[in-house]
Amino acid sequence: MEFVWDFGFWILDFFRSALKTKTQSTLALLRAYESRNVTFAEPDGSWPIVWERARGVNVWDAEGRKYLDLTAAFGVAAAGHANPRVVRAGQKQMATLLHAMGDVHPHALKAALARELSRLTFERWFKVRGSLAAAKRFGGAGKFKVQSSRPQAPRSARHAKTIFCNSGFEAVEAALKTAMLATGKRGVIAFEGAYHGLGYGALNATHREHFRAAFRTQLGGFTHFVPFPQCDRCACDMLKANKRSALCEQLPSLEQRIRRLFQTNKIGAVLVEPIQVRGGINSPGHEFLPMLRRVCNEFGALLVLDEIFTGFGRTGRWFACEWSEVVPDVVCLGKALTGGFPLSACVGRAELMDRAWPESTGEAIHTSTYLGHPVGCAMALAQIHELRNRRLVERCAKEFWTTIPEMLAQVTSDLPAETFGYRGNCLLAGLELRQANGKPATEATLRIIKRMLHRGFILLPEGEHSNVISFTPPLTITGAQLWSAIQALGEELHLLRP
Repeated sequence: MEFVWDFGFWILDFFRSALKTKTQSTLALLRAYESRNVTFAEPDGSWPIVWERARGVNVWDAEGRKYLDLTAAFGVAAAGHANPRVVRAGQKQMATLLHAMGDVHPHALKAALARELSRLTFERWFKVRGSLAAAKRFGGAGKFKVQSSRPQAPRSARHAKTIFCNSGFEAVEAALKTAMLATGKRGVIAFEGAYHGLGYGALNATHREHFRAAFRTQLGGFTHFVPFPQCDRCACDMLKANKRSALCEQLPSLEQRIRRLFQTNKIGAVLVEPIQVRGGINSPGHEFLPMLRRVCNEFGALLVLDEIFTGFGRTGRWFACEWSEVVPDVVCLGKALTGGFPLSACVGRAELMDRAWPESTGEAIHTSTYLGHPVGCAMALAQIHELRNRRLVERCAKEFWTTIPEMLAQVTSDLPAETFGYRGNCLLAGLELRQANGKPATEATLRIIKRMLHRGFILLPEGEHSNVISFTPPLTITGAQLWSAIQALGEELHLLRP
């Protein structure tokens, strides 16, 4: 009798499962077996979709519906989803050497990638700086703009050394350790709105209270937060006509505040994103990083740049710091580094890294099981090759410098100007939605993003109040594809009118 009852329930469960879509079945499994804090699902099934496959700029869900991805999956798929050359590199490596032994018995690709990252960052930066100096001596800068007042890192930065990690926050934590070892000072200056990851070390420098509140009693408390200047929120014509806006005039007071922190605390590093992405696509203007470089030089602190999201071409330069012609002491890389494999890197000036980290005597003081994973290294080398050979970075700057803000302005031209704000450039841009009273239009933003999903466009909200619709598509996207998405967005925005 018990067997009959069990069989009956099994049959009933089978038919119930058969009536569900693939998406519903997957979400039901996640509700049952994944921590409930991870995947948000609307009760009516309107969010999320379940990804089945992706290629180029498109994603297909479990039911076969096609979407245009305007997120590049958190900025990862810079050379396109499932880029054939990157995939082949990973497959070939998996068939040859699937896993090595991190800090014990290395493999050749880890060495090759470390060299490539040195060439792509500090070696290239100093080569350009040498060209600037030579041009100045001979009376012209050619295609480079000479700005001799820009403070730079010491000349010992001629090449770099790397600590490989897995996720982006681990690269940040390796950089924080580097600063502590190099300077002997535990203090870090970070910025309001900053997002550096959620591991306990990085969480100290992530500003948003949503992420910090539950764990505050366990945080180290070594970070001092100061305001982040947001050039997009003012009528800033500084770059176009050598004018200083009201926001730019705030830089001296910000510098004074930072100096006071140095004078009253033991500060070993300034940690900053050249553009805050999770913070709401906040751009600080080109004078900001030079000011930080100058102050760090004066007080003997490290300038650590978190280029995990902005790196590898999204801003029209390989790295966003290049727009300000500032060389950091350490740069943190991830996301688009591999195009889809968990690998990140903390890359620093060779002299600095050697001064900070003692030579190994058989037991590294910072390592992990998957350090410099061979598959990740193979994919990273292929990804960099793709970005370089297809000139995707140059294409981003040439074809998309002001494309998204201009398109957004076009589709919102007949809507109240005070309810919108345009952020960013190239393929790192956003549209801020505000209520008529100036408060964040969070509910409207989330509703529009869901409606866009149903129309076949994948978008994400950014900012503390989730009221900035971000655009971070693969660098392979076309202008026509962007316009189709922004036209649809414009239609949805018009539906909000009372």
